[in-house]
Amino acid sequence: MTLMEHLYELRHRMFLAVLAIFVGSAIGFIWFSVGIPARHIRPPGEILIEPYCAVPPTRRVTFNGTGTCTLLATTPFSTLQLRLTAAVMAGAVLSCPLWLYQLWAYVGPALYSKEKKFALSFTGIGAALFAGGMVLAYLVIPEALKVLLGFGGQYVDAALDPQGYYKFLIGMMLIFGVSLELPLLLVMLNFAGVVKGAKLAKARRYAFFGLIVFAGIAVPGNDPVSMSVLAVTLCVLYEGAVQVSKAHDRRKLKVAAASYAQLPDDVASSLEPGDLPGSDGDSAVDLGAAGDIDAPAPVEAAEPIRSAAPAANSVISAGDGRGDTIRSDDGWADVT
Repeated sequence: MTLMEHLYELRHRMFLAVLAIFVGSAIGFIWFSVGIPARHIRPPGEILIEPYCAVPPTRRVTFNGTGTCTLLATTPFSTLQLRLTAAVMAGAVLSCPLWLYQLWAYVGPALYSKEKKFALSFTGIGAALFAGGMVLAYLVIPEALKVLLGFGGQYVDAALDPQGYYKFLIGMMLIFGVSLELPLLLVMLNFAGVVKGAKLAKARRYAFFGLIVFAGIAVPGNDPVSMSVLAVTLCVLYEGAVQVSKAHDRRKLKVAAASYAQLPDDVASSLEPGDLPGSDGDSAVDLGAAGDIDAPAPVEAAEPIRSAAPAANSVISAGDGRGDTIRSDDGWADVT
């Protein structure tokens, strides 16, 4: 395909992906307040407001007199912005199989079969980690709100507006989802040969410290609950990435060792000091270090070699170009 054909193909795929998200957003806009009771599917508005409703009633304000949990709209467009935001989120989730297929249909033909296998595997694991991070954030947000809204004590009651609440909710879920992709990135770098599992293991203490600092900076609420949960989760996933990387390195070494046996004697292998079989990867082995060499065993003296003398009356023939001659004990004689 020419460059213009690639651009036309990209435009076509992007149009279909945006169309799928638009249709999904329209469905999400209607689904926001309706739900599907027959399928026990609650509306997105009720699902998204549930973390705020988990805060004890003594720490939030109720306005309708029935004690139900609602947000406080302070501007005329707050409710519309709330519904549009929820509709776009629902549309992106509902239409993800369609726009992901359009992305794969554009990139897939340029990949080899092995590259397609790795791409599908990492994409599936990445999607699962992102979804797991968002679910984890959704479960942590109620506890974070209890801590944040409890600092005012009995003198302050909370009445959150939709714009501020959903900004906090979506920001927290996105931060958790993206952060859980970091260990997967390390595994991808290991499979690409950029970093080894031994180096990741050596940097474990520094990595844990960096992840804790990252969790303290990245979390929108800066509350101790969400910071601690994110930091512990990232440290556990980092250790999992270290173990996966070391297992991959060992398997790669075994495969390479079988091919090294077929190398000619004058060709050097690509083994590194830390790649020697039997090493745990945490300490490199010096290939140049030589051990003690035993003294050679003494060699017995060889018997002298004696030349065999010609026997008496032996005859030796020779040629001088004029004819054959023979020599005996009496001298040379011409036999021609």
